[in-house]
Amino acid sequence: MRNNEMDKPRSKRSLRVKIISMGNSEVGKSCIIKRYCEKRFVHKYLPTIGIDYGVTKVPVKDREVKVNIFDMAGNPLFYEVRNEFYKDTQGAILVYDTSNRASFESLDAWLQEMQEEIGNKSEMDNVVVCVCANKIDKKRAVDEVEGQLWADSRGFSYFETSAFNGEGVGEMFQALFEGVVATAENGRRVPMQTQLGYTKDQIDAIQRLKNAKTDYDRLGVLPGASKDEVNRAYRKLAVLLHPDKSVAPGSEEAFKLLVASRTTLLKKCA
Repeated sequence: MRNNEMDKPRSKRSLRVKIISMGNSEVGKSCIIKRYCEKRFVHKYLPTIGIDYGVTKVPVKDREVKVNIFDMAGNPLFYEVRNEFYKDTQGAILVYDTSNRASFESLDAWLQEMQEEIGNKSEMDNVVVCVCANKIDKKRAVDEVEGQLWADSRGFSYFETSAFNGEGVGEMFQALFEGVVATAENGRRVPMQTQLGYTKDQIDAIQRLKNAKTDYDRLGVLPGASKDEVNRAYRKLAVLLHPDKSVAPGSEEAFKLLVASRTTLLKKCA
């Protein structure tokens, strides 16, 4: 029996992986996991105390994968508990609630916490991260384009999910597991097949135009800028964002903001 086991092709052997969940309290981390593992939705909110732990087996390609899931409490009170569980992480689910903008704005802080606790840059670079825009069944405070751009600009995969009705949950976990297995087999993180055809510069420009508070900030010029300075800034961004040249989500809306800002500033220069 021992010899038969040793003779198995490598691709047929089982693999053990570690997955963690991250995100603010009440974004639905536990509900997403239960929806996937137990095919049900828990209506009563029960906050995770410290860490919840579960194990499931899933087939990925021709391998059996034993998944150890560490569901981490989002409450800041449990930081000292959860910081012990970042080490050796291979995959992470980074969750926010699309109906709660504060949970989206906290994503960078969660990412920073993981980076600080893992410490080793090469280890961090090999963590496969899936961003979950959860509760899409509710009225949105964060639109899909903004969430997609945030994930894309950091090299993460993005999924719209609803733990309530199950939408997107299975697809997200399958992509996560496939990414983790590919990383384990190759010794480094393998980019998921999400060639979207746009650049980080385009993503950054769209985000700046959408989030800027003033026309000066949108074009990246100082108050009192000359017509030439305004036009140079406009041309630089127009090359990136013109709808005929950019397929990045939100390009058309961003280009309209760009044109409007240029028009306003040129009037001020007159």
